[in-house]
Amino acid sequence: MWDDIKKIDSSDQNVAKYVFEKSDAVAEAVLYKYPTYEERTVICCSTQSGCPVGCRFCGAGDNFVRSLTGKEIHNQAWHLLQETGVNPNEMGRLQIMFMSMGEPMLNFTALSEACKALYTDYPKAALLISTSGPAVDYRPLRDLSWELPTIGLQFSVHESTDEARDKLIPFKKKLTLAQIAHEGEEWAVQTGRRPFFNYCVHDKNNTPEDVARLVALFKPEIWECTLSVVCERDEHIAAANQRQRSLVEVFMGQMLTKGYSTRMFDPAGQDDIGGGCGQLWFVQDWMKNNPDKAKPSIGRGLPVIHCPAP
Repeated sequence: MWDDIKKIDSSDQNVAKYVFEKSDAVAEAVLYKYPTYEERTVICCSTQSGCPVGCRFCGAGDNFVRSLTGKEIHNQAWHLLQETGVNPNEMGRLQIMFMSMGEPMLNFTALSEACKALYTDYPKAALLISTSGPAVDYRPLRDLSWELPTIGLQFSVHESTDEARDKLIPFKKKLTLAQIAHEGEEWAVQTGRRPFFNYCVHDKNNTPEDVARLVALFKPEIWECTLSVVCERDEHIAAANQRQRSLVEVFMGQMLTKGYSTRMFDPAGQDDIGGGCGQLWFVQDWMKNNPDKAKPSIGRGLPVIHCPAP
C-alpha cells in the first residue's frame, strides 16, 4: 500500500504522528489516546496529499500533489489501529476524523469508499468529516450520512464574517457562512444529528459582536460548537500557550450563555510534532524535496496568518 511509514513520537506520550510515503504522494495521520487506547482512541486521517484550498494558517496549504484513493485513506486508520495493540471493538470510544490534511469534500468519491469500508470494519467508530465548505453538491454527503449512522459533520468556520474568512481561506469556490449554515441545517434535518462548526479564537474575533453574528448564523438549538486554540504552522514558534487557551476559555463562556454545547480543541503534540491537522512539518519537508510533484496551491504566495503574539 505505502512504500514507507514513519512514526514520530511526541514528548506528550498520548500522541504520535505517522508519515505515509509513496513515490508520488505523502500523507500524515495522527494517533491519540485519552488517556489509554482502551478508554478513548482518536485518529486524524489525510484525504489528500497536500491541499488545494490554501488556508493560510495551515502548513499543508502551500502545495497540492493529488487526492488519495479510498484504500489509501482506509489504510491510514487501519495501520494506526494495529499500532494500538487493542481490539477496536473493545475500545470504549473510537473516533476516526478526516481532518489531518486535504479537503474531504474535494475527494468525496474516495472518502465515501473509505467511510463505507471503515464502517464495515469498525461499526462502533465515530466517523467525523471536517470540511472548509467548498462549493460542491452536498446531497451525496447527506445520503452517505443517512446510510452510515456513525458519520458526523463539522464545518471549519473560524471567523464570524465572510470578509475575515476570505483572508484566512483564499479558495474562491467556497460556501459563504450563510450557505454553510443552510447546508448544516439540511444535513441535520436528513440525519437527525447535530452538525458542528469549528471556530479558531484569537484576539481579533472574540468580541460580543462576533458572538452575535455566530448566533444569528448558527442556531444553538441545531449546531454544536468547537472552539480551537490557534496553533502555529511554523515549527520554530511555540504553539499552544496559556494565553491562547485563556482566550478560548473566555470566549467559551460567552458562547455558553447563548445556549451552545461547546468544547475546546487543544490538540496534543503541537510544539514538537505539529499536532493533528495543519501543522504538517514533515509533509512540508517532503514538498520541498519533491518540487516536481508538488503543485502550488491557490493560497501559495499569500501572507501567512500567525497566531497572536504572547
